This record gives sequence, structure tokens and C-alpha cells, in this order.
Amino acid sequence: MSTPIIAVLAGGTSAEREVSLGSGRASALALARSFPTRLFEVDAAAIPAGLDRTRHVVFSTLHGTFGEDGGMQRLLDAAGIQYAGCDAASSLLTMDKSRTKQAVAARGVGVVPGITFTAAARPTADDVIAKLGENLVVKPNNEGSSVGLALTATRAELVAKLAAITEGSWLIEKRIVGREFSIGILRGKAMGVVEIRPKSGVYDYTSKYTKGMTEYFAPAPLSADMTATAQRAAETAFAACGCRDYARVDFMLSGQNELYLLEINTLPGMKETSLLPMSARCAGLDFSGLVRELVSPALERFQAASPARRS
Repeated sequence: MSTPIIAVLAGGTSAEREVSLGSGRASALALARSFPTRLFEVDAAAIPAGLDRTRHVVFSTLHGTFGEDGGMQRLLDAAGIQYAGCDAASSLLTMDKSRTKQAVAARGVGVVPGITFTAAARPTADDVIAKLGENLVVKPNNEGSSVGLALTATRAELVAKLAAITEGSWLIEKRIVGREFSIGILRGKAMGVVEIRPKSGVYDYTSKYTKGMTEYFAPAPLSADMTATAQRAAETAFAACGCRDYARVDFMLSGQNELYLLEINTLPGMKETSLLPMSARCAGLDFSGLVRELVSPALERFQAASPARRS
């Protein structure tokens, strides 16, 4: 049986298209060191022309809507194409921050108190403040890369932010002041803990993608006990949401040493300087080694598929 071609999907239709293109190019270059590889640029909510279930295994770097929400995964499943990463159901679940919080809280992982609402049924500022206080984080319930994230510290700021919301599902959470961490998961096991220290004090889109705006510490300067606690929490969250292969799990650690889940990112940024590769380097995996490991379970599924399915 010939070795399948790794089809790297990049671009997509979401607000994170440019980020995805960068991830795709970097991943394709690294994968090409180990496998026949082809980069596909995705421009529509559809499987790109030329993908063949008998010859290709997909490694998606599509971020955001249609990439991480199960849309592409459902199409690949229907076409019988093997792909790396979380399946359609867990992708859809983890893209919804509120459902993710419910799933992980049921397994004992700490979550930030919050309120979910739609633009058509916005709460009043007074109701929100009565439940959560004035120091708040407002963000879309189902976007990545901190798209649309805003902080409010007064009633007037919250009123203005609520008035500006005209569509979509949103989440308001109590702001936890503390340290932010990111942990890569590979085949259900946690890798290194990375600490994120944005110079602005908030890890928003600008802090993520502007060089020099954020410091990273890998491994994070934590006690052995806290490192192990964070890694166990990340593994528990991954399992609670039915994830497979790999993901990145992000937390806040409060001043009282309490861990709170921020989100699970099923298709995280994949440049050499991205958080998942930083976490992997703590575990002794360089970027080329990491992408080999990320795609390996999908290659195993491809090889295990019956000849009749591939015919």
C-alpha cells in the first residue's frame, strides 16, 4: 500500500483566515520533511477540489467558523476522508464555550462564572453586574483567536458594549485576575505548561499576533505540584469533551491558586512560535516531530480502513 499524501487545509471562511494561512504554510513545510504533502487553500465552506479518500489524509489548520466548529469535519466524514484531530461532535462542542464549560465542570474542572445570551435577548447591565460584578470579560461564544473580546470595568462600559452587540451568541464572564497558561494535549496526555504574559495585561487579538506584545515562558515557572494539577485538569477537560488526537487547553490561575478553564482549542495555531509547539518543545518534541505525531493517529485510521472503503 502506498503512503498517503498529507493534505494540509488552510485559509477558510472565518475571521481567522490569515492566521490559518500562516499555520498551514508552516505545517506543510514541516510535514513535507516526513511525508508526501500538498497544501490546499480553502476559499469556501466545502471540501476543496482534488481531495481523494483513497490517496489523502487531511491535516487541517482551518481556524474559527467552519474550521473548528465541526463543519469541515462533517463533510470529511461524509466523504470517507480520514483527518487528524477532533471529530465533528467534539469540534462542535468545544467551539461553544458555554457547552464546553458545562461538560468540564461536570468532571470537576473549575470554570469562570458567566452568562450566555444572544444579541436578540441581551441582558441589562444591571442584571449582569448584580450576578458577576463590574470587572467583566465580554466575548463571542463561538469564535477563536480572541476575536471580539472586550474588557469592561464600569457600568457605563458594559452598557456601551451591550449596545454594540447586534448579532450572534455571546458570553459575559467574571474577570479572573491572575496568570494565564496553555497546555498542549497529544493522544490524551498533557505536554508542557506554557505561561502567557501579555504586556497590555490582556491576551487579545493584538497581543497574540503583534510581535513583542507578549512574553512566553515554557515551561511555566510553577511548582511541580501545580504543574501536575494543571496537566491533570487539561487531560480531564480533553476527555470530558470527547476530544481525540490533540488539542490545546487554556487556563487562568487566580491569586488564590484556583484553576479556571478558559477554552479548549481543537485546531490551535500551528506556526513554530505558536503555543502548542511551545508546549511540545517542553516535552522534547521539535516542530517537525510534533506535526508527525499530530498526523500519526489519522494515518493509523487510514491504514486500518478496509480496502473496500478505499476502493
